[in-house]
Amino acid sequence: MSELTINTTQNVNINFEAASVGERILAYVIDFLIKVAYLIVIGFVVFDLMGLEKVLSKLDQWSAAAVVVLFLLPYMFYSLTLESILEGQTLGKRLMKIKVVKIDGYQASFGDYLIRWLFRIIDISTNSGVIGLITLIASSKTQRLGDMSAGTAVITLKNKVTINSTILEDIGDAYVPIYPLVIKLSDNDVRIIKETLHSAIVKGDIDMIVKLKDKIESVTGIKNQSGSSEDFIKTVIKDYNYYTQNM
Repeated sequence: MSELTINTTQNVNINFEAASVGERILAYVIDFLIKVAYLIVIGFVVFDLMGLEKVLSKLDQWSAAAVVVLFLLPYMFYSLTLESILEGQTLGKRLMKIKVVKIDGYQASFGDYLIRWLFRIIDISTNSGVIGLITLIASSKTQRLGDMSAGTAVITLKNKVTINSTILEDIGDAYVPIYPLVIKLSDNDVRIIKETLHSAIVKGDIDMIVKLKDKIESVTGIKNQSGSSEDFIKTVIKDYNYYTQNM
């Protein structure tokens, strides 16, 4: 899988894994089967059991077409509607644990989902999806044309969750906090801080650690009393755990 770096609104880089071509295809197949099942149910229940076909035969051509289109709307707007409601996921994507995100760190908007949906005509409907498949394989971020146009990507949510992936820290009963102003931070802020620190340590990126320390100081008003930038950030994370666990 290719790695996708997203720069958040806090100007912090977070690394995700782009969903594989196989995951995206399976999610599409699941969604397609769900839509086909809907058509079968509608055809059987509404047209056969409820006798809608007889009603349509009594209407003029345009009125009959309008009724048919009305029942087809859930099929046509399935992906657009669900991605907008479920924040980047359809039922297929949810089962495959993948979702659509903006590559600039912002939450994707309805306009972004709309662009992706419109480009399905080129990516998927044209040439049996060959164009979409080629762009997915060729793209370094596993993007189809709709993703490139909307500035989105599809990431996997299957990463193993460990204590390093959460804000939790084992601080012990005897821990004494230093920075009470850490309560200005949110759980999401601390999660981003912890992930960024871990990534910077792994890569040996000292500049990123210093920038992260400066950002924490500017946002919270805390001044480093812990020595190195790394020690300061680790203390902030532990202090946040202390205050949130004892409030």
